[in-house]
Amino acid sequence: MPARRSRRLALLAALALLGAAPAFAQPRGEMRCGWLHNPTPGNWWLVDRDGQWVLRSQGEAELPGMELIPDLTGPEWVRTGGGSYGYGCVCLRLVADPKTRTVQQILSARQQALSVCRKDRHLPPP
Repeated sequence: MPARRSRRLALLAALALLGAAPAFAQPRGEMRCGWLHNPTPGNWWLVDRDGQWVLRSQGEAELPGMELIPDLTGPEWVRTGGGSYGYGCVCLRLVADPKTRTVQQILSARQQALSVCRKDRHLPPP
């Protein structure tokens, strides 16, 4: 058994040297901050300095990690219609394709003060 473990450790070390991650490693993702919009049921998108990232469209399956978005209905959420629909300022760690702006997974979510997005000159108005 010790020889088998040594071979496994050597393989992992070789993969690390080559820049490859083991299949079980969680993706790092990228941090994107901007306006999170939820204008109607089932529709969610993030607008950051690079454009719009669709998180969910009504009728589609829920994106993995959507449950990580905290309750945003407090004072840092702007209501734009009936119910709790509106927009706020967030930072999301995403796994996404930057060429197509297609999001595959949300890894973490953190609400920011509205003033953070309002002061960011690289963001369009909400």
